[in-house]
Order: sequence, then C-alpha cells, then structure tokens
Amino acid sequence: MPRKYPIEKYRNIGIIAHIDAGKTTVSERILYYTGVSHKMGETHTGESQMDWMAQERERGITICSAATTCFWSPENYLTKEKTNEHRINLIDTPGHIDFTAEVQRSLRVLDGAVVVFDGVSGVEAQSETVWRQADKYLVPRLCFINKLDRVGASFEHAVSSIYEKLTKNAVPIQLPLGEEAEMEGIIDLIQMKAFKFEGENGNDVKEIEIPEDYRARAESARLGMLDKIAAEDEVLMEKYLGGEELAISDIKKALRKAVIAYKLVPVLCGTALKNKGVQLLLDAVVYYLPSPIDVPAVEGIDPKDETKVLVRHASDDEPFAALAFKIAADPYVGTLTYLRVYSGKFEKGNYLINTNTKEKERLGRIIRMHANQREEVDEIFAGDICATVGLKNTTTGNTLCDENNPIILEQISFPEPVINIKIEPKTKNDQEKMGNALRRLQEEDPTFRVSTDQETGETIIGGMGELHLDIIVDRMKREFGVEANVGRPQVSYKEAIESNAEAEYKYVKQSGGRGQYGHVKIRIEPIERGKGFEFVDEIKGGVIPREYIPAVEKGIKEAMGKGVVAGYNLIDVKATLYDGSFHEVDSSEIAFKIAGAQALIEAAKKANPHILEPIMKVEVVIPEKFLGDVIGDLSSRRGQIDQTEDRTGMKVIYAKVPLSEMFGYVTSLRSLTEGRGTSTMEFSSYEKVPNNVAQEIIEGKRK
Repeated sequence: MPRKYPIEKYRNIGIIAHIDAGKTTVSERILYYTGVSHKMGETHTGESQMDWMAQERERGITICSAATTCFWSPENYLTKEKTNEHRINLIDTPGHIDFTAEVQRSLRVLDGAVVVFDGVSGVEAQSETVWRQADKYLVPRLCFINKLDRVGASFEHAVSSIYEKLTKNAVPIQLPLGEEAEMEGIIDLIQMKAFKFEGENGNDVKEIEIPEDYRARAESARLGMLDKIAAEDEVLMEKYLGGEELAISDIKKALRKAVIAYKLVPVLCGTALKNKGVQLLLDAVVYYLPSPIDVPAVEGIDPKDETKVLVRHASDDEPFAALAFKIAADPYVGTLTYLRVYSGKFEKGNYLINTNTKEKERLGRIIRMHANQREEVDEIFAGDICATVGLKNTTTGNTLCDENNPIILEQISFPEPVINIKIEPKTKNDQEKMGNALRRLQEEDPTFRVSTDQETGETIIGGMGELHLDIIVDRMKREFGVEANVGRPQVSYKEAIESNAEAEYKYVKQSGGRGQYGHVKIRIEPIERGKGFEFVDEIKGGVIPREYIPAVEKGIKEAMGKGVVAGYNLIDVKATLYDGSFHEVDSSEIAFKIAGAQALIEAAKKANPHILEPIMKVEVVIPEKFLGDVIGDLSSRRGQIDQTEDRTGMKVIYAKVPLSEMFGYVTSLRSLTEGRGTSTMEFSSYEKVPNNVAQEIIEGKRK
C-alpha cells in the first residue's frame, strides 16, 4: 500500500510549556479546527480530549503526553478548500516538572515544537526548563503567546521576557489587535493584514485591512522583523538593502530556512480559550517547522562494532529503524509501545529485531493514536509516529529495526529520582497485586523506581516529586485495584568523598579443605559531580590474574551502593586497582569481590566522606505585601535567595532550597499569603549537607 501523504507534508510537533500556560487548551483547539473533534474540550471542566486519564481530569493538569494525528491545509479557513493538506502528528506534553520525563522523551522524537507562554506571566521557571530540553535535542520551535485576553496581559512584556531569559533570536511575526478584554484579532506582519475570528467558535476568519490606529506600530514591528529575517539570507539581504519590495513567498522561505537551522524563533500570539489565533498558528506550523526530511538524518551505532557510526535518512527506501519512546498500559488492549519511525517502511505481522535486547519482536497490530482512541493501520512509513500492541521485551529508548541492517539509535537519558516513600499493601492479598502494579508502572515511567530496603525488607518507591508519587499511588488503586499504605516522603540522599585515599585489604579464610584468598590495593579519588563511577585497572605482570579483576570491580560497586557514612549510595568516585596478590589454589572470584568491597570501605573512610542532599530551584509568585514573610520563611528552610523580580503586580522570588525542607511547602505558602501565593520547584543539584544536619540524618538512619 503506497503512502497517502508525501513525507515533506509531515509535521511531527510537540506542545511544550510551563504548567498552566494553556498547552492543553491550544491542543484542543487544534483538534477542533482540524476536524478531529467536533466539540471543544475544556481542561477546567474536565472534558479535554488530550487529558483522558481520570487523574488529569480531576486535577486539570496533563500527566501523560498524549499523541494524536490531524490534517491541515494552510489558509483553508479563508478558501474553504481542502488543497495542500499536511499531516500533523501532535504530542501534548505535561508542564509540571514532576513529569519531566514525558517532555524529554517527546522532544527526543519530535522534529519541531510549539512553546506556549502565558500572556500575563511571560517566561516562567519551567518555560526555561522545557526550552533547555528543546535546545538539548536541537528542536526548531515557534513561540505562541497565549491568554492575551486576560487582565494584565501584555504581548510586549512576554516578548521581552523571551529575549531576556531564553533567546535573542525571537522574532515577532504577529501583533495582537487589542489586548485584555479588547483583544479582537491578530495582525500578520508578513502579509500586513489583520484577521478577526467570528462565529460561534472563531470559525469565521475575516481578513481585513490593518486599522489606522495600529498601522504605525505594525510598520515599525515589520521593519524589525525584516531586519532579522533578511540578515539570515544573502539574496534577501541584497534586495532589502537595495530598497526592493520583498515578496511574501521569499520572506516565508527565508524564515523557514532560519527556523530549521535554529537561527530564528517566530513569535505568534492569540488566546486559545477565546478561539483567536489558533488557525494562524497551524499555518505557521506548516510553513516554518521542518518535515522529517528537513532535519539532519538520525545517527546510531553498529551493534557489532560500537565505534562505527551509522546514518539513517528519512526515506521509505532505507532499512527500517524506529525508536520506542513511550510505554503505556492501556485498559483495553494491554501494553502500548509508542514508536517514532526514522527510516524505511514496515508491514504489520512481520518481525523486527530489538538491538538493545537482541530479541526478535513481532508487530502484530499497528495503531495510529488519537489521544486514547485508536485506528488500525497495515503499514507504517518513515516519519510516522504510531503505537503497537503486545511487544514482549521492548522498553523506553530501545531501537527496533530490520534484522539484516541492525542499528542502535541514541537512547533517551532521564534524571534520577529525588524523593522516596515506603509503600506496603493494606492486606496480605494485595502483596502480589502490588508487585505486579509497580512493575507495570515502572515499565511505563523511566523516572519511577522501585527498590527494597535491604535492612528492613520494606518496598521503597522513588520519583521526581510528591505529586509524581501521589499520582502513582492513585493509579495503583484505580487501574490495578491495589490499596496501599504509604510512609512519609524521604529524601534521596547520596554520599561522596572529598579527597584521594588508598587502602589495602587481604581476605584470607582457612576452614579445613580449600581456603579463600584475595588481596587488593586500591586508590580512590573524587570525580566531577554527575559522572558516577569509573574503574581503572592498573595491574601489571599478572599479580592478579585477569579473570579476578571484574570481581574486584563488582565488589567495589556493591560497597558503593551501601555507602560509608549513613548507608546511602556513594557517587562520583574513580577507583584504581593498582596492586595485590593471589594464591594458586585458594584464590576465587568471591574472595576478590569481598576484598574489593572491604578495600573501598576502608579507603572511603579516609577520604573525608560526606552526605549530599538534593537542592531544588524554587520559584515563588506572591503579592508584594507578603514578600518579607515569604523570604523569611524560605531562609528558615536553609534557602538561598538568588533574586527577586516584578511581574505584573506580583513579586517573583527565585531561590535554592534543600528538598528536605520543602515538604508541605505549598500548604504553608498558602497560609502565609492568604491563599494567593503559588510556587514551582525543580531539581537543581546535589550539594554537601551542613555538619549539624548530617548528624541528624545519620542518627535518623540508625533509628
């Protein structure tokens, strides 16, 4: 079956933003105007199509990224014709930082993004986070300044906050026609036309001349826009400097090229809730964001020779390669695996190889998703985003490809959990069900971890924040019927060393018959934060036989897992095995493993070990009269205030505060500010704990 839409008419895009900037409302309007849904879902009434989980509808936030497919012909709202139709694969992502994995894995597989901003607040804390994540994956993007109908909204303020905090390459290509309650349409600076959105749901788009009282402002803004666009294109620059009138098609072409090369970021505006500006945003997605063939070909490594780099171009004629970027438990069909197809084509019913696990997988059913509705398809092509049912051993970040042309695509890296809680089933009968539920949820969410406390045998779950773990426990109850008791949140502390140290350990055991003998000398040193563990083998002349060296490394790693100060994981250490000895008869792997573990413990004790705690980057938005109280409260929580700034009648405080001091902060902020303060936080770094606090942690752990 041939492909229905040529690959150059594909747009794989995501909608990303700070929590509450209106991402899901923008997505809902896109579905409505593209004809996928015939009713506008609203987040605040719990009827949004993209937020289909019960927890999302109750809380009015997005938790899971939802994928959908829709079709758009630019400017068809004026002509009412279905020509030049493009296929848009859209992913609506969460804004809450606890669900950062959903944003990261979506950006990894998308070709472009729409970043939504609140017209009152402009750039907020998590706007910066998602922007940096998009930078990491080099994703071309558009900005959409939403909610311009709200009291206090200002397009100028929002644009200047983008210039200051995100990028100097932003270029407004629209202006609002009026602001706050007077917002009645959009001025398009490329065509120098204005658009009004009339009819029940903004369906009737009227193209009008720019009103006189806006003309001077629009002309000045257009000159600024043309300066930036012409600077990115030599031919256009010559015409522009020569005073020639620039053709609209040439401006669009030059802007598209600059957007795809990450040199410019167009800024659009509107109000999704009041149905103004979304059709023009869809036009911009088609005109300026890349198709799969406009972005660099995907690279991977050869599984047989990991130094060899392989390339796959976005073409149906290349060998098939796809990345599994999300696993989801579906109540109707079982486990869904979402795939982004980078190259080749594939018919259902055939086999692919998972190059990460070396196992074959059969794709029996291929589904095109619309949020949680599905449509079965027989074949998938380069550029597609789809889901498949029933894969046995594929997890997030695995590559599925043609078995005769294997490749491993770059995996997705996720942050480590920063908060843990103990969990136990309410009844003995729930024990097995709980284990099953936790395993399924862990498969879905790479930032959710399950472990067992070796000393107490208790089950510990870890995640990115209190809300994250709340949702997990809620899902266990609703989706898996497991009632559980949870303990108080515990901070995920780590341990580290400050200086270099050496140690020697000889493990000798004689107990009749064959004995045990392992003797090692190691040197340890701290390495850069976040680098984890490095092992160096400097054994010369066979003083320890080759076959025992992996056992020494294994022993060192295991001992690091238990730490030396308070039993927390020891991180960022380089261990060098430089000497030792062995016994012809008595040496064994187990003896060298024990020797390695004990040597690490002794060396670490000499290397000024200390406890590290997660520090959170906190943003608090409050009315000015509460500023002193809130700063005082943050300081009492060992917080360091980085800066404060004004934001339309409110004060914004940026601070760094230890996570252990932030439990229950939302409640106390409400009582300090008469319920008017809001806060968001995200992980910043691990820092050394002050001695008096370290003592409390050690004693608490001993209890």
